[in-house]
Amino acid sequence: MKKDEGLENDISTEEKGHLHLITQTIRRISEIFSEMGFEVVSGPEIEDEYHNFDALNVPKNHPARDMQDTFWLKPLPSSEHTDNLKKLLRTHTSPVQVRYMENNKPPFAIVVPGKVFRNEATDVTHDAQFHQCEGLVVGENITLANLKGTLETFFKKLFGEDVIIRLRPGYFPFVEPGVEVDMICFRCKGKGCSSCSHSGWIEILGAGMVHPNVLNSCGIDSRKYQGFAFGIGVDRIIMLRHGLDDIRRLYSGDLKLVNQF
Repeated sequence: MKKDEGLENDISTEEKGHLHLITQTIRRISEIFSEMGFEVVSGPEIEDEYHNFDALNVPKNHPARDMQDTFWLKPLPSSEHTDNLKKLLRTHTSPVQVRYMENNKPPFAIVVPGKVFRNEATDVTHDAQFHQCEGLVVGENITLANLKGTLETFFKKLFGEDVIIRLRPGYFPFVEPGVEVDMICFRCKGKGCSSCSHSGWIEILGAGMVHPNVLNSCGIDSRKYQGFAFGIGVDRIIMLRHGLDDIRRLYSGDLKLVNQF
């Protein structure tokens, strides 16, 4: 045996590291939207109240502002304040859309993948931290049909050509009209099973036409431009694609899970 042969054999049998399933999924989602002409952008995880709530048409008395939903940060000494705005861990990636609209003129199409935080109890489908990918398109003559077509194209690329989606009325302060988007159950194909609570459909995301107040607050003339926005739960996509039954497993650091993918 050569001097270094044993060492080389030991190295060759070691397991190599690879990307976490969350990172893999975010990259795949970003890749699909990039192919569709979207720009992938990012923003700060520590936000201020204006960009996280006010500019998004969220009323002052909205439950999302309560401590039960938001991680508010302890204020700095008054001498260190630069903007006099309350700080928090962002509860969604929508503030990045606001920041983008404040500094760019339409038309544009962006997606914003990233980590968000909610001050809530954890269970199999909820955690204090999770990942979203929000999308925004603003231009002239944008309609709800453009939103539906965009989402159908995305989900067919992600889940396969046999995907069917439907839109139901829903409420979100920053869009009007707002819709809940369901996808036909990928297991039973609409017949009904335990995965879809025997309804044949799985709720997948929230979306809608950007509220005129949001456009106007960002300096975009809502009489000339329209837009649509949507928010995809990355962790929920992972659970659907890979059959995970507990979102907390994605953050446990369990290598048995990580090494499967």
